[in-house]
Amino acid sequence: MTQQAVIKSGDVVHITGARPNFPKAAPVIAALAAAGVPQKLIHTGQHYDDALSDSFFRLLNLPTPDINLGVGSGTHAAQTAAIMIGFENAIAGVKPAMIVVYGDVNSTVAAALVAAKLEIPIAHVEAGLRSFDLSMPEEINRKLTDQLSDLLLITSPEAELNLINEGLGNRKIVFVGNSMIDTLLSHLSEFDEDRVISELGIVGDYAVATLHRPGNVDDLETAQLIVAALGEVSNTTQIILPLHPRGKDSLYKAGLAKYPQIEVVEPLNYIDFISLVKAAKFVVTDSGGVQEETTILKVPCLTLRPNTERPITITHGTNQLVTVDNLVQRVNQLPAVGDVVPPLWDGKAGQRIAAAIVEYLGSK
Repeated sequence: MTQQAVIKSGDVVHITGARPNFPKAAPVIAALAAAGVPQKLIHTGQHYDDALSDSFFRLLNLPTPDINLGVGSGTHAAQTAAIMIGFENAIAGVKPAMIVVYGDVNSTVAAALVAAKLEIPIAHVEAGLRSFDLSMPEEINRKLTDQLSDLLLITSPEAELNLINEGLGNRKIVFVGNSMIDTLLSHLSEFDEDRVISELGIVGDYAVATLHRPGNVDDLETAQLIVAALGEVSNTTQIILPLHPRGKDSLYKAGLAKYPQIEVVEPLNYIDFISLVKAAKFVVTDSGGVQEETTILKVPCLTLRPNTERPITITHGTNQLVTVDNLVQRVNQLPAVGDVVPPLWDGKAGQRIAAAIVEYLGSK
């Protein structure tokens, strides 16, 4: 664990750990700073390579983490336990005013468990999202974090109904919008698709694919079916596939090398990845955040999962659920992209989140 600053009792402490957390946290941290709220940032180090983590602090103007727990990878149990121990040590002897957790990664639920037992108020940004699929580790993290949280900050209206149905209607639920979209909108002028296309040597139309869910890449039989389906798609549209090492190993074992029109590239930083997506013909993904980003960018998105915790991207955006059996058909029948943007995805969610936190702390 590296520590540059000491957590104080009046601080609002943000917990980040994985790629999706950073664009969600950046607008909140900026808005709270503008309001004069003392705050600290703890990075758990759950994602620890440059393209997935360190580059976000530079590109999104996030402050350097006050503490980096440096937990690295591991099993869910080992990683969660390491984060809990590291976070508890980081705040030993003090009681922050609040901790703010983001999304549904192991860092989120681990920090929430520690804070709840120490009676520290918890704000959950992106509360109430549900896939209703407990085979997904993220769904377990979402449900547990919401049960522990005091301030539930939701990105879309259906999230409130989910929370009420789980008996959380007596908690403070605030519809704030999507802070990740704040980050996307604030960086629109920096996305340079021509540069990224040139650097990657892409010629002609292309699609982007992202795959990381254990259910898609860890089981060899499933991975083989996915690779074969993507291979068929690549016969008509080349596919650019950023992969981190674990996913790369799994998909190559599943036969990825047989399809030269699927170009595997190293993980991209935020600006380069969104630039690549912005000019894509379509995206195939199993990511939650990419479903939201493509909705705003108006790029057709095919989500290779049986469910999504972000149904608003389907009803208001460009997203549709697909299977390996119908992927090729859906690619050939891409719908027209609509102009409807989900409510409060307007670039001001960070300000609303900061206001909700200030109001909550003032009421206590």
